[in-house]
Amino acid sequence: MHSVKSKIRENKVILKLKSRVCESPFELLESDFFREVLWAYVVKLQNRESKMINIFKNGEPTDDQIDTMIRTFVYLFKLSADEVPAVVPGADQFTHDKKLLTHFVEGLYTHWINFDRFMIIDSTGDKLYERPYRTFDATMEGLMHLVRHTYRKILESVTGNHPKIYRQVHAGCEAGAIVKPLQIPNFNGKYAILNEVGMIHQMMVHPPLIFEPPMNKRRGKFLPVSVNPLDYVDIKPDEWFCFPAKINDVLVHTYVHEKFYELGFNIANLFELAEKEELDRQPDAIYLYGVPEGSLDEINKELPTVYYNDKEKDMLVAAVPRDDQYGYFGYLKKMMLTLHNTIKMKRGVMPFHGSFFQLGLKGNKKFNIMMMGDSGAGKSETLEALRLLGNEKIRDITIIADDMGSIQLEEDGSIKAYGTEIGAFLRLDDLQTGYAFEQIDRAIITNPSKINARITIPITDFDTISEGTRIDMLLYANNYEDVSDESQLISFFDTPEKAWQVFRDGAVMSKGTTETTGIVNVYFCNVFGPAQDPDRYDEITRKYFHLFFDKGIKLGTVRTRLGVRGNEKDGPLKAAKALLNYIEKL
Repeated sequence: MHSVKSKIRENKVILKLKSRVCESPFELLESDFFREVLWAYVVKLQNRESKMINIFKNGEPTDDQIDTMIRTFVYLFKLSADEVPAVVPGADQFTHDKKLLTHFVEGLYTHWINFDRFMIIDSTGDKLYERPYRTFDATMEGLMHLVRHTYRKILESVTGNHPKIYRQVHAGCEAGAIVKPLQIPNFNGKYAILNEVGMIHQMMVHPPLIFEPPMNKRRGKFLPVSVNPLDYVDIKPDEWFCFPAKINDVLVHTYVHEKFYELGFNIANLFELAEKEELDRQPDAIYLYGVPEGSLDEINKELPTVYYNDKEKDMLVAAVPRDDQYGYFGYLKKMMLTLHNTIKMKRGVMPFHGSFFQLGLKGNKKFNIMMMGDSGAGKSETLEALRLLGNEKIRDITIIADDMGSIQLEEDGSIKAYGTEIGAFLRLDDLQTGYAFEQIDRAIITNPSKINARITIPITDFDTISEGTRIDMLLYANNYEDVSDESQLISFFDTPEKAWQVFRDGAVMSKGTTETTGIVNVYFCNVFGPAQDPDRYDEITRKYFHLFFDKGIKLGTVRTRLGVRGNEKDGPLKAAKALLNYIEKL
């Protein structure tokens, strides 16, 4: 692994390489990287005062002893444990107690697979992106088989037996990317450093992935500022990668620091990765997720989650520090959507925070429903409840927008809606029992042991979210009002002004996804762009709400009761039943 640059950072391992990783167990065991992993395991044993540290003389490992242990492992690949001391001086200190050595090797293997493991494959000077699967097969897949094979062969030499049960743990890197720095048009001056960051062309992930990032909720808003964050930050290109995200027709270059790689790879389940030919233009926005701690304090020390409008380049520039408190996927996803929404507003288009889906009913009837609401209002949960009800009445459900999108008046006078994401970022607690397990083969799960545990799964395709779809019904997702009569689960407005005011007030029972609790009012349920520029958004939405009435789009409220104690599961299900019954009668 001489051509591999490796780094152990907190609980993650990052391997950076060209076209190959290693080809033999001996190359693996004799690499600087293996030595680094071994030392990290030994230090862990010391800190825990584990009995296994007694495999070293006096329980005090030295560099020389580590060298001897590595040579012992090399020869254990060829010889039995009883034969190795004859060729490796000092190996008897490790081989004389085979039970202890067995536990040590198994513990080292477990130590390795407990890391979050990432591989960055540099395509500079080559065109690895033109043969991605072969590249991933030679690197990520090759490392997986090699690590497992080496581990098993060493254990067999120690125990003298073959395993009775083979568990095919994914022992290589769990996620990887083929990257290549690109010269981005108009990226000069302070932007030039970004031309040196590896741009992702292809990614590979091995789900299910389970990550434990530092935080499990987001706080505050993203703030527009009058200065460019790039003037305040120092970028070391080899510590970053760029995920060029297509958010409908908005291109956002999202730069992720290695501290947050686990969250950066999570983007793959949520946003479409831009094609190579789409990178020949300047992006509409850039986002630096993980700039040095304290570098944005001069801009806003209290809440340094900021974005700037570079009018000269006609581009937004956003940044968030790499402090642990910002290590939550919401800071990544929601800033990207804030940039999208801000750009859409500049174009006179109406961004929305909500879900939009098409119900394909039996009898070839189609009905397109949009639900607006804040995080935890029950949008995704009601949609999943419709899935459960769909066996007899619903032919199919097509997701156009899971969390955000935009509404646009077309040249022909029609109104159409567009999505932003190809995936969903869902609260595990609010899903129907067993749903997460049904999706496990595609899932990335974050903070499963904490409040607001999340699952990110792909749910639709880019063509579906970007082609434009008419709206038949627009509902406000109300999660806090209880009703005694289930006929009141859905109600409709008789004027656009009344509807506009309810949507604008944005009342919601907070579900703990941010730092707020209880009933709060969130401007149009959308602090991701509209709340930062309410005058502009008021003008846009007044226009569109009148257009909704003029075009015959039904405006109403659906009471999901997701925030009402005791209704967390049944609330969205009953709302979905009421909605389906109403549509059937139309």
